Amino acid sequence: MSTKKSQPTARPRERAFMVGVEIRQEPSLISMEDSLSELARLADTAGLEIVGETSQKLDTPNPNTYVGSGKVEEVVALVEETLTDVVLFDNELSPRHLRELEEKLGLHVRVVDRTALILDIFAQHAHTSEGILQVALAQYEYRLPRLTRAWTHLARQGGGGGGRAGSVGGVGLRGPGETQLEVDRREIRKRIKFLKDELEKVRAHRQRYRAQRKRSRIPLISLVGYTNAGKSTLLNYLTKSGVLVADQLFATLDPTTRKIILPGGHESLLTDTVGFIQKLPTQLVAAFQATLEEIAEADLLIHVVDITHPNALEQAKAVDQTLKDIKAEHIPMIVALNKIDNLPYPEAAQEALKYFPQAVAISALKGTGIPELLRMVEGELYENYVKISVQIPYSEGQLISLFHEQGHIEQIEHNRKGEFIKGQIPGRLLARYAAYQASAPPAEDITFVEE
Repeated sequence: MSTKKSQPTARPRERAFMVGVEIRQEPSLISMEDSLSELARLADTAGLEIVGETSQKLDTPNPNTYVGSGKVEEVVALVEETLTDVVLFDNELSPRHLRELEEKLGLHVRVVDRTALILDIFAQHAHTSEGILQVALAQYEYRLPRLTRAWTHLARQGGGGGGRAGSVGGVGLRGPGETQLEVDRREIRKRIKFLKDELEKVRAHRQRYRAQRKRSRIPLISLVGYTNAGKSTLLNYLTKSGVLVADQLFATLDPTTRKIILPGGHESLLTDTVGFIQKLPTQLVAAFQATLEEIAEADLLIHVVDITHPNALEQAKAVDQTLKDIKAEHIPMIVALNKIDNLPYPEAAQEALKYFPQAVAISALKGTGIPELLRMVEGELYENYVKISVQIPYSEGQLISLFHEQGHIEQIEHNRKGEFIKGQIPGRLLARYAAYQASAPPAEDITFVEE
């Protein structure tokens, strides 16, 4: 008789059914089919098992159920047939859409939209206190307008940041005639305020750190890119680090900064940041403001593109749009076309270069193309100069000094509001002067001119 102990069985995955909708008046970067494929990867990352899918093309969303009534009936039937636990919509649903769909599908089936799914993945992958605070804020901002009776008694769940970010204190007695739903809404608003206050402290700390870094004159390089493009692999190769690398979406949330030495001996800081994705929830962009400011304050961006992905160009456009959203599009950028070791033939990498300005083909895993990438980085940081005209207030004496130290000055005009300087600066410093660019000084204020 065997005495071998049986191993515990893994918990079965919840079964998910996907619904994709193409709104003709809202053009997307990628096709509905490709977007559903991406949703399936997100679902897998979240621990769900996809059991089926359906789709519909509409001119405008149905005001009640997002999809048409006939499609709702089809989904209800398919959900029963496939024993579905969760219905995933590849679009963000309004509170009304969620209520109506939940009523049609029944209490045993949860309706989850793309935004809620991404928020859930972020919650699973947040490990630092800052990451947990940011995700908790995004989740509560999303939940508040969608709160229903199914989400009651939230106040009894514990901590102020999803149970891990800290407590906001107990709940007071219910007022006369006040429903549990109203109590829950008030509690969520209280938690949102607490989380915002805590994140403001984080933001202030990051600002002090950035000010200290700027005084040290060490340039900051930020890795940006679509999720799973290989940013963490590149950081590990360049800095000999051990940052988590996983073949899944949003494996890395918390920013990681390491020091690197460029070929000419210059020191730089390299930061890996959260990956982007099309339809990135606005709640996440707002909640991760302190983290995303690391990108906006960088001296140089390395945009890592998975060149083997069939939608590589569209993914790159999604990243460019997000950079515009966080006001980082003006920062000098190098494009690293990654994973060329997985291309069917080497010529494909060279062919792809023509679609991207300032690009180099690399393999972050094998190290191919890395020397050329580093030479381009050093050239951008220390050799390429950009023409610029700025009006800098005297209160920003550090920026005035920096222009004198590292720029080539062609003209200075002193006035009551500060110094108007025309000349050239290293491209890596361009972001620092973005707020002060001016074509000419206020003429009536000029006191004297140097040339």
